[in-house]
Amino acid sequence: MALIVQKYGGTSVGTIDRMRNVAARMKRTRDDGNQVVAVVSAMSGITDKLIGMAKEFGDSPAERELDVLLATGEQQSIALVSMALHELGVKALSVTGRQAGIRTSGSHTRGRIEDIDPAFMKKSLDEGNSLVVAGFQGCTLDGMVHTLGRGGSDLTAIAVAAAIKADVCQILTDVDGVYTCDPRVVKNARKLPEISYDEMLELASSGAKIMQSRSVEFAKKYGVVFEVRSSLNDNPGTMVLEEHPAMENVVIRGVSIERSQARVTITNIPDEPGMSGKILGALADAEINIDMILSNTASDGLARHSFTMHSNDLGRAQAALKPVLADISEGAKVETEAGIAKLSCVGIGMRSHSGVAATMFKALGAQDINIGMISTSEIKIAVTVDETRIEDAARAVHDAFHLDQAPA
Repeated sequence: MALIVQKYGGTSVGTIDRMRNVAARMKRTRDDGNQVVAVVSAMSGITDKLIGMAKEFGDSPAERELDVLLATGEQQSIALVSMALHELGVKALSVTGRQAGIRTSGSHTRGRIEDIDPAFMKKSLDEGNSLVVAGFQGCTLDGMVHTLGRGGSDLTAIAVAAAIKADVCQILTDVDGVYTCDPRVVKNARKLPEISYDEMLELASSGAKIMQSRSVEFAKKYGVVFEVRSSLNDNPGTMVLEEHPAMENVVIRGVSIERSQARVTITNIPDEPGMSGKILGALADAEINIDMILSNTASDGLARHSFTMHSNDLGRAQAALKPVLADISEGAKVETEAGIAKLSCVGIGMRSHSGVAATMFKALGAQDINIGMISTSEIKIAVTVDETRIEDAARAVHDAFHLDQAPA
């Protein structure tokens, strides 16, 4: 008998009929002799509806009260899915984040999981129950309801699997696995049977929409093997696990794209210690995530910094930088550019194979696609290109590395 955690997103529980399908799937898993814990999201559209209601009282509702409100979306789902299980004769309990022992810290609407006390869940499983746990939420040490931000239900599922020592965690979604690229962009993209934590982390942080990167980080930290698979069929998905030597035979595992990027360039900065810290510190204080960073010094001794971020953060970044740059230098200037996108190639095989960048850049050059910024890590090469050419770029690089073909 295995202990299996299954995560169902908003589309999987978007209607009563779909909730019945989730319950039927859980029952089949249970009938196979397994214990089952499902982590579910709010019904599709509910969270946005609740945020809209909150904004009827102002554009910036109190985040503590917003957490209390948003948590009701998942609580609605867990109660209804539990009722669907009861209808099938399955002994089941709905479990809120607090009842699951999920302890959180950090700002409201952006909580972090610090610890899970699995005592209640283990006791309930031992009593023969299947559990339906609310994703996206936990409870602070002083008893406040706390939501986990984007990707919170995935994070809940991984954390619950770690806490109860599940044999596997299944992330059930509307896609049937991790592909070499988005199949909507690259028609001959291929589903991967397995991928390492590090490769999945790089793809997630580079625009792949399957999972948020912090969920993958949590899984790697606690050694949680998980599978990305479809909630609509029983086909095998993609296993995400620790890397093994055979994985290095594949030079590139996948290509990802991230649209709606913007570049900020600051010029005329004194080339002195601490300048980068002041600039990036101001952006960190404004809770703006930056990605690619490029810095150089001109012949006149003044430095130039460029970095990318999501275009939605551009206005806040300009506001955060204005007082800092006025303090640094009267001549410092900010230049911005929107309408760019990021293309990333990921694979742990890069560590032992040369020529990856050359192949990538030649493929883009052959399609007359110009490269902006370049960023590299041990297992990733990322470039910025004009957003209107990002799909052409993805197809060109995917073909150059023959990612449509399974490795020999």
